[in-house]
Amino acid sequence: MKLDRLLGILTVLLQNDRVTAPYLAEKFEVTRRTIGRDIDTLCQAGIPIVTHQGTGGGISIAEGFKLDKSVLTKSELSGIIAALKGIGSVSEKSRIERTLDKLGANADAVVSLAEPVVIDLASMYKVDLTPKIERLKQAISEQRVVAFDYYYSKGESHRRIEPYIIVFHWTSWYVFGFCLKRNDWRMFKLNRLWNVTLCDEHFAMRNIPPEQRDFNSHFTDEIQLVALFDPSVKYQLIETYGLDCFTETAEGLHFAFGFTNQDYAVSWLLGFGSKVKVLKPPAIVAEMKAAANNILARYKET
Repeated sequence: MKLDRLLGILTVLLQNDRVTAPYLAEKFEVTRRTIGRDIDTLCQAGIPIVTHQGTGGGISIAEGFKLDKSVLTKSELSGIIAALKGIGSVSEKSRIERTLDKLGANADAVVSLAEPVVIDLASMYKVDLTPKIERLKQAISEQRVVAFDYYYSKGESHRRIEPYIIVFHWTSWYVFGFCLKRNDWRMFKLNRLWNVTLCDEHFAMRNIPPEQRDFNSHFTDEIQLVALFDPSVKYQLIETYGLDCFTETAEGLHFAFGFTNQDYAVSWLLGFGSKVKVLKPPAIVAEMKAAANNILARYKET
């Protein structure tokens, strides 16, 4: 990951008067050419880096330009590190941890790895999720078509897409890309996506329409659910949708909220058993009644 390497190089330069390119290449396990490109990137970002030729030469930050709060404060670095460690939770190996482990041995390290904020984006799905993300990242980097099996409410489908962006949205991971089957932009949930294969076919980057770049547009709240919940499940409603999602009445907790997917809404409601009564829309009321009758029929069979 280039970002954490740039952060590591900057930290080394801030802590030392002068270092050599071979030293940085060995420390960060990359080539000298890569270090050269990284130094150029830091210069373009406004960091005044000076290179010295000959015996005793090396790389340094211009005299007088040290960590004087004009670059990044400790608080800002902590935020960057917390974010990078969050990404590391769904990577095969957390490169930011590896980089900062090397720097943390120095008593003068700018910031400690023991951050007060822990972000784990993997949850219980890491074993399956991490390889998918790594493979999709490779496909995006190499501009290669990916193929996979997709499972959703209408059944199963084999898809081939040009992947563009991996998105974490509303507690779930998605890949956004151009679906070659639908000939349109689509968002696919990674937990429903299996048997990811990198194809030999490469693609040229398309211009993503501005309206498609708004990922919230892919999650419209078209289903307006109204239901009455038993007061005993108040904490569950608050935990999931916040304090303002319901009103306390004499009949119970009057819940009103917008949902994107009817199947998800019904599945979530069924988890409350007899402690919820759906008032509208009629389609969900009918589906809840049908589900209740099916459950009853199953138990009558035994």
